Amino acid sequence: MTSLSPSLNSTAPATLIWQWQGFPITYQTQGQQGSAVVLIHGFGASLGHWRKNLPILAATNRVYALDLIGFGGSAKPKPGAEIDYTFDTWGQQIADFCREVVGEPVVLVGNSIGCIAAMQAAIVAPDLTQGVVMINCSLRLLHDRRRATQPWYKQLGAPLLQQILKFPAIGRAFFNQIARPETVRKILLKAYIQAEAVTEELVDLLMEPARDPGAADVFLAFTGYSQGPLPEDLLEVLPCPAVLLWGADDPWEPIALGREWAAFPQVQAFIPIEGVGHCPQDEAPELVNPLLQEWIGKLSQAVT
Repeated sequence: MTSLSPSLNSTAPATLIWQWQGFPITYQTQGQQGSAVVLIHGFGASLGHWRKNLPILAATNRVYALDLIGFGGSAKPKPGAEIDYTFDTWGQQIADFCREVVGEPVVLVGNSIGCIAAMQAAIVAPDLTQGVVMINCSLRLLHDRRRATQPWYKQLGAPLLQQILKFPAIGRAFFNQIARPETVRKILLKAYIQAEAVTEELVDLLMEPARDPGAADVFLAFTGYSQGPLPEDLLEVLPCPAVLLWGADDPWEPIALGREWAAFPQVQAFIPIEGVGHCPQDEAPELVNPLLQEWIGKLSQAVT
């Protein structure tokens, strides 16, 4: 492991590099005592999306924020030729991180697709997972098995767009249009209900990895990924307890659909968070951090 910042004894998070399957993976860690917690970002995000949570949680826990391969400061190897960008891959990465870096069972905390990756990791390595906290879990509404439930224009439009984006020139042009500060800001203003949370810092945080070689290929690989597990597939066999937090005004992942998962026996609580959208941990950390602290403690105690 290679350090990119001050020592682990610093009050600021330490940024480190872990080698996984020959690829450099970036992560941060902070905290000297308490339960081990691993934070997992969503699509297009990075470990910096937890910058308002990691220091608070580190007061009572040993916290790690991980960049999934293909995102943030982690390597972005060529899709297909070097790696497959699937939940199997990310789940295995998280499980290996818990085993090789953390070295003990953890509570996994995810946002959006990070929730699905966290559940996949729990299934891969049940001995390393005490519980999962999911924040606005991706419903995967464009999954092949979901399409029949979608309006006709989505049933036809999404597959057509996926096919068009497979043409390299078109796909890269599409990515270049999206990977602009003004476009990223517009997308964030749809995902966030509180406009003041969409800061220049946040836009820059999301823009920086998009400039890396390979970022466009990763983006296009995931936009064409309509297979793999649905969240309910994983909840059905999840080997540990789970808690669901949900920004009630999420425009992308409707809370009404998320509430249905409360019926799964492993789900200990479904907690709506009013007045926020898809990324409550960043939009309203003052509401989310106390909930995370509470449930991390409960999930850790449940297995001790």
